[in-house]
Amino acid sequence: MYVNFLTLNTVCHYIDMSQEGVGIDLEASVGYALKEASSALRAAMEEVLRPLGMNVTYYSCLELLRQRPGLSNSELARGAFVTRQAMNVLLQTLERDGYVTRASAAPTGRALPTRLTTRGRRRLQTASSAIRAVENRMLIGLDEAERAAVFRALQKMTQSLHDAAGGTDP
Repeated sequence: MYVNFLTLNTVCHYIDMSQEGVGIDLEASVGYALKEASSALRAAMEEVLRPLGMNVTYYSCLELLRQRPGLSNSELARGAFVTRQAMNVLLQTLERDGYVTRASAAPTGRALPTRLTTRGRRRLQTASSAIRAVENRMLIGLDEAERAAVFRALQKMTQSLHDAAGGTDP
């Protein structure tokens, strides 16, 4: 069984807090359930991507570039939830392997726009099928109305957290 160290550390922290009478009821915590679902989803995605020589960040980068060609390293890092340094290392690998191209000089400023190559699009197509299967498996017990309700609820929760953080965009 896959155990995320951060999750285990968080559980131990909650247990310590609950012994002091200040804790959170993990059985009823939406945040904990969301983290558990997120960890299970990531593990399932990593499992289907591993045989393709990919991980979630790699896949996310290719998918972001399919949907928004020309994104910079910083924009890709934000979209994939990694540091700029980690994204730069990934982009160098993807460029070396022929999956993306980057301009040799920035058209404006310092940002180098990145685009998928034909080879990158083919690789992404295979990975996207595997990821779709994981998402379908995750949602199998929900009808369309429930899926829509979950999606709206997650969007509202995310927006509430961004609003509370000073109105910054994700």
